[in-house]
Amino acid sequence: MATSQQIIGTSILILFYSILIIYFVVRGALKTKSLNDYAVGNFNFSPAFVGLSLAVSMTSAATFVVNPGLISVYGFSGVLSFGLFFPLATIISLIVLTKSFRKHGQSLKAVTLAQWIGKRYESKYYALFMGFLSFLLITFIVLILVALTKVLSKSLNANEIWILAIIIIFVFGYMMFGGANSLVYTNTIQAFVMLVVAFILLFSGYEYFKDGMDGFFQKLAEINPVLTKSTNPESVLFRDFFEIIFAQLVVGAAVVCQPHIITKSLFLKEEKDVNKFLVTAVIAEILFFSVVFVGLYARIAFPDLTANGEVLKTDGIIPAYVVKIFSNGILSVIIGLVVILGLISAGLSTLEGLIQSLSTTITSDIIKPLLGNRIKQEKSFILINKMAIVFLAIISFLVSVDQLLNPKLSVAILAQNGVYAYFSVAFIPIVFGIFIKNVNLKAPVIASITAFVVHFTVYYGFPYLVNNFEADFGLFTKYLEGPVRNPAIASTSAILISTIVGIIAHQMTKQKINHNG
Repeated sequence: MATSQQIIGTSILILFYSILIIYFVVRGALKTKSLNDYAVGNFNFSPAFVGLSLAVSMTSAATFVVNPGLISVYGFSGVLSFGLFFPLATIISLIVLTKSFRKHGQSLKAVTLAQWIGKRYESKYYALFMGFLSFLLITFIVLILVALTKVLSKSLNANEIWILAIIIIFVFGYMMFGGANSLVYTNTIQAFVMLVVAFILLFSGYEYFKDGMDGFFQKLAEINPVLTKSTNPESVLFRDFFEIIFAQLVVGAAVVCQPHIITKSLFLKEEKDVNKFLVTAVIAEILFFSVVFVGLYARIAFPDLTANGEVLKTDGIIPAYVVKIFSNGILSVIIGLVVILGLISAGLSTLEGLIQSLSTTITSDIIKPLLGNRIKQEKSFILINKMAIVFLAIISFLVSVDQLLNPKLSVAILAQNGVYAYFSVAFIPIVFGIFIKNVNLKAPVIASITAFVVHFTVYYGFPYLVNNFEADFGLFTKYLEGPVRNPAIASTSAILISTIVGIIAHQMTKQKINHNG
């Protein structure tokens, strides 16, 4: 339970933070005259600021709140998965894909990922397909909303549903006006706060290292020996090295293929800015991903995962840890308020990017192609974009309420299933579009459809056969059992199989073209 000092301090902090955000939103809104301005902005942004905006968009509340909570439950195996192998693949993929994607994006004059794919393959139907598929990203919005709700409700001792409603009204409300022009600046402020908070959190468990690293792991082993192991057979995410290493390397490489991440490079006006943009983003990312280690501190603080006699839900462990650790003395409370601000920033930074990119996709890649001939004025599309944000707010609220009241282990499972499905489908069209000059439309389309079918078949279809008809898929069966499953397994299967299918389809269509030629 938060103290009266924490409640008052958090309330004042949120008020000033809200005023600062609104200032930048108004500043950006005054410069936003078209949907294109909303999507990629018309300011000459500093590459370092855009790099920080990218870094915070990639980490979010998942890295600062949700993933450390899972690590608190399952131990060091989660650190290897979420804190080492996933970031490694993500950073390498980001560096490899960003430069080429931006070059194509500039030449194609694309402002969304779906638009980029549609123009690259000269198919409005492919763009429309990717536009509709982007609705899967609502699951990530839900993850962030749940995490923010947990942080604020713990800090204010307030009802979760009311807090959720207030967050949605405020954030979705101001995102109806600001767009990219305000996004980069709000993200930059959030990034600096997150950098400070990352250091505070990483040093918050210094007392657990009085006996060195061995002493630290001994404390974990006394709670449960499996918490110190590199694998955790008792978990549903870190059972073996296939899940911890291979699946995370595959998923980490593909996670960059999300609209709020890969399109950030389109904010840059000059090619010479790309390197500075990437260096800034990578350095910040490394620090942010390190925060997942704090999950182990939280487990030592809550050995039986209870607080005040109540069992902690996975997504509430880190907020409870922050309230507990930073509650003794005025200085401690002030530091705790900064940490709370950092956790809020971690959520808002990505939430803003998702709302901006997803609403733009709905407007420009779904509504505009379907109704474009009937709508002539640009102002009408800006109004439609605002209505799209209202629609997203309503859906997100309903799903978030369900996740707060009826969680299945963690909201991360829902989010990963939706987001992983999206970038599994987007991976091959982006990679082929960047690295292969002459690609027949059939190859990436077949690969995308394959990825979609494989992902949901592995996540829902095969487990249904295993759990209801005792079907046996050999060594793969253990990943399909039980009510909660690892979305990374489904995504890895989808990416690998769609890649093989895509390469075969490309070779066949290329040979056919050569033969006909």
